[in-house]
Amino acid sequence: MKDINKYLHPLIILIVFEAVAVTLWLTKDNLFYLFNFSYIGLSISFGIFLFIKKYRHARRIVQLLVGLYMLVFLGLISRENMQIEGFWYYLFTGVFEAATIHYAVAKIFGPLVFGRGWCGYACWTAMVLDFLPYKIPQQPRRKIGWIRYITFVASLIFVAALFLAKVGNIERIMFWAFIIGNIAYYGTGIALAFALKDNRAFCKYICPITVFLKPMSYFSLIRIKCKKDKCVDCGKCRRVCPMDVDVIDNSRKRKNGTECILCMECIRNCPKDAL
Repeated sequence: MKDINKYLHPLIILIVFEAVAVTLWLTKDNLFYLFNFSYIGLSISFGIFLFIKKYRHARRIVQLLVGLYMLVFLGLISRENMQIEGFWYYLFTGVFEAATIHYAVAKIFGPLVFGRGWCGYACWTAMVLDFLPYKIPQQPRRKIGWIRYITFVASLIFVAALFLAKVGNIERIMFWAFIIGNIAYYGTGIALAFALKDNRAFCKYICPITVFLKPMSYFSLIRIKCKKDKCVDCGKCRRVCPMDVDVIDNSRKRKNGTECILCMECIRNCPKDAL
């Protein structure tokens, strides 16, 4: 029974995504949403299944399956700006499509269920950054997280200015903003990773999307929890965490609690199976 129960997690994730896929397909009368969310749900569920089977690179496979799909197919081929600028663009046009649906599901309401799972399994920026050599932070966390609010506001001002100035052919500008924005994200992320010896420095200090993710993740249903009766307080879980989360503390107010990306490195490295 215990073996069966552990496979419920990927099944539940798949059911949730299929529910979203079918709902959007029927309400929007667009078959694309059925394909889109079914594909993402299958990819994530497959990754969780591989993790249960103790396959070391389970999460990386999901990152590539989902990240490349969104970057290459949705972004470059379908010419949809799935960055935060695309969200502002659709919001200003009053259309609940593409980026607005993506943000609602993955980054605004979704985190109430799966926290910052987006950052750990689907973000195409982190997909590349996680291949860099500093998987475990080599330096103490800096107090410069305020930068994310600057990039957040800057993206809003950029799109608002286009609408206020009544610039023509905004769709084309949004596509090029997606291209240039990604180049800037990758360049900044890689530079910060090497400068601060931390693959996830961009996520901690610069990424504007975390302005949505962090407050919603505080209430996440899916969380890493510590079995106090098994924990020997060896500290290994804290040392391997790429986001500096104190996973031993089960409270909502634990250190960097809203930073957890559900990468499962703490679970995989725990010598007592206490997480």
